Amino acid sequence: MSIASDSDYDALVGSAGRLIRPRGVLRVGGPEAAEFLQGQLTNDIEVLEPGSGCYALLLTHKGRVRADMRVLRLADGFLIDCEPIATQILERMIATYSLGRQVSHANESELTEINSLIGPDSARAAGFEGGPDEHDHVADADADRLLVRTDVGIDVIAPSGSGLELDVPDVSGAAAECVRIERGRPRLGIDIGGETIPQEAGLNERAVSFTKGCYVGQETVARLHYKGRPNRHLWGLALSEAANPGEEVHSAERLVGKIGSTCVSPTRGPIALALIRRELSAGDSVQVGDQRAPAEIIELPFG
Repeated sequence: MSIASDSDYDALVGSAGRLIRPRGVLRVGGPEAAEFLQGQLTNDIEVLEPGSGCYALLLTHKGRVRADMRVLRLADGFLIDCEPIATQILERMIATYSLGRQVSHANESELTEINSLIGPDSARAAGFEGGPDEHDHVADADADRLLVRTDVGIDVIAPSGSGLELDVPDVSGAAAECVRIERGRPRLGIDIGGETIPQEAGLNERAVSFTKGCYVGQETVARLHYKGRPNRHLWGLALSEAANPGEEVHSAERLVGKIGSTCVSPTRGPIALALIRRELSAGDSVQVGDQRAPAEIIELPFG
């Protein structure tokens, strides 16, 4: 459970703060790189122009989430960053399925540092003059860094140990997690994983293209999108007391889900994300944990 300090949280929602985030970083290039990634990932990679990017998933053949990532189109290829736990999965996928193709790849995780600036003043602090959309990015060749727009600010991707001097305070990971949870964005390994179908977690709009060609897991994802209903749905929970990931969520003594990400927000109190059975919806009351602490299902993002 993340408990955000008032000062760190105020910096992130009122001005800007910096967090150095551990991420897996892979560089993929070669004449067939775009076509290769197009056939592996859920989003439309081939339409990306240099300076743009997208959020995408790697699925199992049954449409379950193996990894999620940000894909940035560079002038000479692609930069992919992901949760550290997904790095080996992606690296193995690229090495295995690109055999015999004109695709190169390199793991640059230990060579790269991602400084996440979060807050409304992030663009000014980073000197970002790129596009308005999430994943738009510009290269600062003089400083050897890449500036990327995120949903909450700007990421500065630079060589490890470069000692970037940015006019913002450093903040805790707990405060950044609180902002993420309030935004309703699930995290791999906590909220989504090997049992999650993208639509259950509300990821279709962000991560899935229904107009491109085939990719791994497409049949399940398309069938559910066009003809079915997911068994679960990602909701927010307004908790009556702090909870921990993995605690069970009940309704009328029936198990309907489990707590995923959770934090104590300085403005909203204890909140969480949870995949809940489809019979329930926003406004319904549930009970959390062994003590059956009351909670309310909330539409995401938290208002």
